[in-house]
Amino acid sequence: MQIRIPHIQLSLADALRRCGYGFERQHTESQEVSATRQLARADFPRLHIYAKFVRSKDNAGNDLLINLHLDQKKPSYGNQTAHSGEYEGPILDEEVKRVQNILASIS
Repeated sequence: MQIRIPHIQLSLADALRRCGYGFERQHTESQEVSATRQLARADFPRLHIYAKFVRSKDNAGNDLLINLHLDQKKPSYGNQTAHSGEYEGPILDEEVKRVQNILASIS
């Protein structure tokens, strides 16, 4: 699921931190930051974001582009599927609203 927040005035780290996400890593090729937010005390399930700045459509600043999915379990490798992410559903719908409300109130 994708979210675009127009004309964000915060740093990428600050915006994600305010939404409750913890930095995971920087992807040098795509210039995206990976961050997660735990939904329980265990490592999974968790919300997982890939975020980066993109030029706004009106060229008046930067928009924050967020790709969001839900990781239900730890990735597995070998002969099994490498990823078990969910890209739609009520949990993600609620998270999109929550992130949009937080960032709209401060930008």
